[in-house]
This record gives sequence, structure tokens and C-alpha cells, in this order.
Amino acid sequence: MSTTATTTPAGTTTTWAIDPAHTHVEFAVKHLMISTVRGRFAGVSGTVITNDADPAKGIAEIDIDAASIDTREAQRDAHLKSADFFHVEEHPKLIFKSKRVTDIKGDAFKLIGDLTIHGVTREVALDVTSGGRGKDPWGGERAAFSATTKIKRSDYGLTWNQALEAGGFLVGDDIKISLDVELVKK
Repeated sequence: MSTTATTTPAGTTTTWAIDPAHTHVEFAVKHLMISTVRGRFAGVSGTVITNDADPAKGIAEIDIDAASIDTREAQRDAHLKSADFFHVEEHPKLIFKSKRVTDIKGDAFKLIGDLTIHGVTREVALDVTSGGRGKDPWGGERAAFSATTKIKRSDYGLTWNQALEAGGFLVGDDIKISLDVELVKK
């Protein structure tokens, strides 16, 4: 029995898999209170279920491999993987599980869900925009979404920091997260 498309009284649902080769999960954080450091996670997987008749019934589950962090600086990446930050040996994944879709306005909506980082789960709201759907050259169907949110790393137990002589801290608490997700119809 196929789970690709199911017709229900509420409409047709479609199950999609995240295409990791065409998906980007990036973050930005203040460094020394004056500049911004950007990084990304290369290991991304997950499933999205859309409902054409009722977009509010959409579901998303995204797993991010914490050890796949890349800030283009090997020593910093090793520190971020350590117990001071992500502690990837004990918390190998960052996980997002949606709970509801709200504020649907055309191709934009809010996706509310639980984000688990470092073993701590907090509710977050992603501002999402649909990039549309289309056929790929191999006869498959693709869909794309972009999303952004902001979190405080301290809310997830990521509190390591270093005070600066001039005042302030080495690493900012506010993290901007952006996702560009390409999906493949299952």
C-alpha cells in the first residue's frame, strides 16, 4: 500500500522526503559583539506531509546531524561539537517536530513545533514560504520551502561563553536560523 498520496474526506495528503543534497540549514551568531559568524549543518533528513485541501494539516519532522556542523574553521567546529556546546556524543541530533500550521497567507505561513537541541525541547515558530512544486528531469516531483526563526542558545543549555575585557561576551546568545528545504515526493 502506497503512502505517497492518500485521499481522505479532508483532501489529499502527500508524503515528501527531504533531499539532503539540495537542503541547507544555516545559522548566524554574533562574535565579539561586533561581527557575525555563520555556519551550517550538512547532515539533514526528514519527512514532510502536505495536505492540498487543508494546508493547516501539514506535518514536518526534521533531523539534523549535530556532528555535521561546519563554520569553515576546524578548531571552532571541534569546540562546537564538544561538551561546551552541542556535546554530539550524548546529543547527536537536533530535531524539529511540527505541532501546527498557522497564519496561512498565500504561500507563507507559520510552522509551530518543538525544537530539541542538546536534550532540551522548546517550542519555536518558523516563518515559512513555499517555493512551489515542479517535476524534475527524472519524472519525480519536487517541492521547496524556505524558513527562518530566531532562538536563544541559552534556552537550550548552550551557555558556554567568555567575558570580554571591554565588556560583553565572546559569543552572542541570539541565533538566527534559516532553512532552504527541497523535498522529493515519496
